[in-house]
Amino acid sequence: MLNKKIEDALNEQIKKETYSAYLYQSLSAHATYIGLNGSANWFQIQVQEEISHAQKIYNYINERGGKVKLKAIEQPPFEFENITIMFEETLKHEEFITKSINELMDLAIAEKDHASQIFLQWFITEQVEEEDNVNEILNSLKLIGDSGNGLRMFDKELATRVFVQPTV
Repeated sequence: MLNKKIEDALNEQIKKETYSAYLYQSLSAHATYIGLNGSANWFQIQVQEEISHAQKIYNYINERGGKVKLKAIEQPPFEFENITIMFEETLKHEEFITKSINELMDLAIAEKDHASQIFLQWFITEQVEEEDNVNEILNSLKLIGDSGNGLRMFDKELATRVFVQPTV
Protein backbone atom coordinates (compact mmCIF):
# COMPACT_ATOMS: atom_id res chain seq x y z
CA MET A 1 0.00 0.00 0.00
CA LEU A 2 1.22 3.46 -0.90
CA ASN A 3 2.09 5.78 1.98
CA LYS A 4 -0.48 8.64 2.22
CA LYS A 5 2.18 11.39 2.27
CA ILE A 6 3.82 9.96 -0.83
CA GLU A 7 0.44 9.46 -2.52
CA ASP A 8 -0.40 13.14 -1.96
CA ALA A 9 3.01 14.28 -3.22
CA LEU A 10 2.77 12.07 -6.31
CA ASN A 11 -0.70 13.45 -7.08
CA GLU A 12 0.80 16.94 -6.88
CA GLN A 13 3.56 15.81 -9.25
CA ILE A 14 0.95 14.61 -11.75
CA LYS A 15 -0.40 18.16 -11.71
CA LYS A 16 3.10 19.59 -12.28
CA GLU A 17 3.82 17.21 -15.14
CA THR A 18 0.44 17.97 -16.72
CA TYR A 19 1.07 21.70 -16.35
CA SER A 20 4.44 21.12 -18.04
CA ALA A 21 2.64 19.62 -21.03
CA TYR A 22 0.27 22.58 -21.09
CA LEU A 23 3.20 25.05 -20.89
CA TYR A 24 5.01 23.32 -23.75
CA GLN A 25 1.82 23.31 -25.81
CA SER A 26 1.67 27.07 -25.33
CA LEU A 27 5.34 27.47 -26.28
CA SER A 28 4.74 25.33 -29.37
CA ALA A 29 1.78 27.46 -30.37
CA HIS A 30 3.85 30.63 -30.03
CA ALA A 31 6.76 29.12 -31.97
CA THR A 32 4.34 28.26 -34.78
CA TYR A 33 2.91 31.78 -34.65
CA ILE A 34 6.36 33.35 -35.11
CA GLY A 35 7.27 30.96 -37.93
CA LEU A 36 9.65 28.62 -36.10
CA ASN A 37 8.04 25.31 -36.94
CA GLY A 38 11.09 23.27 -35.93
CA SER A 39 10.99 24.81 -32.46
CA ALA A 40 7.25 24.17 -32.40
CA ASN A 41 8.01 20.52 -33.12
CA TRP A 42 10.59 20.40 -30.32
CA PHE A 43 8.01 21.75 -27.87
CA GLN A 44 5.37 19.29 -29.17
CA ILE A 45 7.73 16.43 -28.38
CA GLN A 46 8.08 17.90 -24.89
CA VAL A 47 4.28 17.86 -24.60
CA GLN A 48 4.26 14.13 -25.34
CA GLU A 49 7.09 13.47 -22.90
CA GLU A 50 5.39 15.34 -20.07
CA ILE A 51 2.10 13.54 -20.66
CA SER A 52 3.96 10.23 -20.54
CA HIS A 53 5.62 11.31 -17.27
CA ALA A 54 2.25 12.15 -15.73
CA GLN A 55 0.86 8.82 -16.96
CA LYS A 56 3.82 6.95 -15.48
CA ILE A 57 3.10 8.48 -12.05
CA TYR A 58 -0.64 7.85 -12.47
CA ASN A 59 0.04 4.18 -13.18
CA TYR A 60 2.44 3.90 -10.23
CA ILE A 61 -0.12 5.30 -7.78
CA ASN A 62 -2.66 2.78 -9.04
CA GLU A 63 -0.19 -0.13 -8.93
CA ARG A 64 0.59 0.66 -5.31
CA GLY A 65 -3.07 0.77 -4.26
CA GLY A 66 -3.23 4.54 -3.99
CA LYS A 67 -5.91 6.95 -5.17
CA VAL A 68 -5.21 9.25 -8.11
CA LYS A 69 -6.65 12.72 -7.51
CA LEU A 70 -6.40 14.97 -10.55
CA LYS A 71 -6.06 18.66 -9.76
CA ALA A 72 -6.84 21.86 -11.64
CA ILE A 73 -4.20 23.13 -14.06
CA GLU A 74 -3.52 26.86 -14.31
CA GLN A 75 -3.18 28.74 -17.57
CA PRO A 76 0.40 28.94 -18.85
CA PRO A 77 1.90 32.10 -20.35
CA PHE A 78 1.31 32.49 -24.09
CA GLU A 79 3.34 35.55 -25.12
CA PHE A 80 7.13 35.41 -25.38
CA GLU A 81 9.61 38.03 -26.56
CA ASN A 82 11.87 35.71 -28.56
CA ILE A 83 13.01 32.11 -28.96
CA THR A 84 15.92 32.47 -26.53
CA ILE A 85 13.57 33.63 -23.79
CA MET A 86 11.28 30.70 -24.61
CA PHE A 87 14.11 28.24 -24.00
CA GLU A 88 15.32 30.15 -20.92
CA GLU A 89 11.81 29.78 -19.49
CA THR A 90 11.93 26.10 -20.43
CA LEU A 91 15.16 25.66 -18.48
CA LYS A 92 13.72 27.46 -15.44
CA HIS A 93 10.69 25.22 -15.58
CA GLU A 94 12.76 22.04 -15.89
CA GLU A 95 14.86 23.16 -12.91
CA PHE A 96 11.61 23.61 -10.96
CA ILE A 97 10.53 20.08 -11.93
CA THR A 98 13.96 18.72 -10.95
CA LYS A 99 13.61 20.33 -7.53
CA SER A 100 10.15 18.82 -7.15
CA ILE A 101 11.36 15.33 -8.09
CA ASN A 102 14.28 15.66 -5.67
CA GLU A 103 11.86 16.63 -2.92
CA LEU A 104 9.77 13.56 -3.75
CA MET A 105 12.88 11.41 -3.41
CA ASP A 106 13.70 13.07 -0.08
CA LEU A 107 10.20 12.22 1.11
CA ALA A 108 10.48 8.61 -0.08
CA ILE A 109 13.77 8.29 1.79
CA ALA A 110 12.31 9.85 4.95
CA GLU A 111 9.29 7.55 4.76
CA LYS A 112 11.53 4.53 4.06
CA ASP A 113 9.51 3.78 0.91
CA HIS A 114 12.08 1.81 -1.08
CA ALA A 115 9.75 1.05 -3.99
CA SER A 116 9.06 4.76 -4.50
CA GLN A 117 12.78 5.51 -4.31
CA ILE A 118 13.44 3.04 -7.12
CA PHE A 119 10.52 4.45 -9.12
CA LEU A 120 11.69 8.05 -8.67
CA GLN A 121 15.26 7.28 -9.72
CA TRP A 122 14.06 7.10 -13.34
CA PHE A 123 12.70 10.64 -13.06
CA ILE A 124 15.92 11.94 -11.51
CA THR A 125 17.91 10.54 -14.43
CA GLU A 126 15.35 11.93 -16.88
CA GLN A 127 15.65 15.43 -15.39
CA VAL A 128 19.44 15.43 -15.86
CA GLU A 129 18.81 14.69 -19.53
CA GLU A 130 16.05 17.31 -19.81
CA GLU A 131 18.17 20.12 -18.37
CA ASP A 132 21.20 19.13 -20.46
CA ASN A 133 19.11 19.13 -23.65
CA VAL A 134 17.78 22.64 -23.01
CA ASN A 135 21.23 23.92 -22.03
CA GLU A 136 22.62 22.67 -25.36
CA ILE A 137 19.87 24.53 -27.21
CA LEU A 138 20.56 27.71 -25.23
CA ASN A 139 24.29 27.43 -25.96
CA SER A 140 23.50 27.17 -29.67
CA LEU A 141 21.13 30.12 -29.52
CA LYS A 142 23.84 32.21 -27.82
CA LEU A 143 26.12 31.51 -30.77
CA ILE A 144 23.60 32.14 -33.54
CA GLY A 145 21.26 34.72 -32.00
CA ASP A 146 17.50 35.16 -32.26
CA SER A 147 17.24 35.86 -35.98
CA GLY A 148 18.84 35.28 -39.35
CA ASN A 149 20.01 32.31 -41.34
CA GLY A 150 21.67 30.62 -38.36
CA LEU A 151 18.39 30.55 -36.49
CA ARG A 152 16.56 29.25 -39.56
CA MET A 153 19.07 26.40 -39.94
CA PHE A 154 18.96 25.59 -36.22
CA ASP A 155 15.17 25.60 -36.31
CA LYS A 156 15.29 23.02 -39.12
CA GLU A 157 17.48 20.85 -36.88
CA LEU A 158 14.89 21.05 -34.08
CA ALA A 159 12.29 19.84 -36.58
CA THR A 160 14.00 16.44 -36.71
CA ARG A 161 13.26 15.59 -33.08
CA VAL A 162 10.88 12.66 -32.61
CA PHE A 163 9.09 11.28 -29.57
CA VAL A 164 10.43 8.08 -28.11
CA GLN A 165 8.17 6.41 -25.58
CA PRO A 166 10.08 6.14 -22.27
CA THR A 167 10.93 2.66 -21.09
CA VAL A 168 10.95 1.36 -17.57
